Amino acid sequence: MIQDITPKKLYNEYITQELTRDDYIAIFEDNKILIKETETGLAFPKQPDLADFTIPSAAMEQAHYLFRIDQDRYFLFTDNGKANSPCCASPESESSITGCSSSASSLYWMKLSEIRTQAAQELCFAAYTAYHLAQWYRNNRFCGHCSAPTLPDQTERMLYCPQCGNRIYPKIAPAVIVAVTNGDQILLTRYANREYKRYALIAGFTEIGETAEDTVRREVMEEAGIRVKNIRYYKSQPWGIDSNLLLGYFAQLDGSDQITIDKKELASAMWVGREELKDMDDSFSLTREMMRVFYELGNQ
Repeated sequence: MIQDITPKKLYNEYITQELTRDDYIAIFEDNKILIKETETGLAFPKQPDLADFTIPSAAMEQAHYLFRIDQDRYFLFTDNGKANSPCCASPESESSITGCSSSASSLYWMKLSEIRTQAAQELCFAAYTAYHLAQWYRNNRFCGHCSAPTLPDQTERMLYCPQCGNRIYPKIAPAVIVAVTNGDQILLTRYANREYKRYALIAGFTEIGETAEDTVRREVMEEAGIRVKNIRYYKSQPWGIDSNLLLGYFAQLDGSDQITIDKKELASAMWVGREELKDMDDSFSLTREMMRVFYELGNQ
């Protein structure tokens, strides 16, 4: 899955660090990330790669340290530090970055949804995790209690309000992924009104006062109109693109197999036989891994 980057390791503890020319830099524009194309593959840009771009010196000085993977350190330029150049362009989007020099021409915007098919696992994980933190920094520039500007703490990953003392920590939203099985069949769905068009499993966020198991029962009933039993936890996965921690569960059909979909959430849902899952694993997402597990082991 996306977090499986062994033998490399993510070190996500917060440490006060200063940006150097050897550190990788995450720059986002909406749901796109600035990527550099190298002889060995895709990579985050470094400070020298941005020489032809107009970036305020304050943005350089206030770059947020994110994490490191082994000895490689990653920093974030927030919205206030967007890169802009008058002459180098991304081929597939109208971007504030357009370019012509040798260093700038190797940089372009890539949608986060495309990275999983075009980049190494380590870069995918770094991009999704960086985006998770980028969204948190962007959405908490002001205190939700008194509206004063927030400041980053120097000892832990936290934003604080100097006016009222409010403390804000990164948002991590628990959500479930459910593989509903019925003998040698599994329930597969397609989302409605989303960019992702491949088959998926039932999924949804845990609500206030709800256990993860209760979320499983509720989401399956709401989206597919069926009941489940024998709910069994499988595995978890960080999913930074939506600030999620995904909790994977297997569950068995309880009663009627008649599907009634929630058309606001799903475009379709159907029972699919095990053999049809043969080539569905992409070694990236919890959803696809759970499909593979059912294909290999059946309704255990």
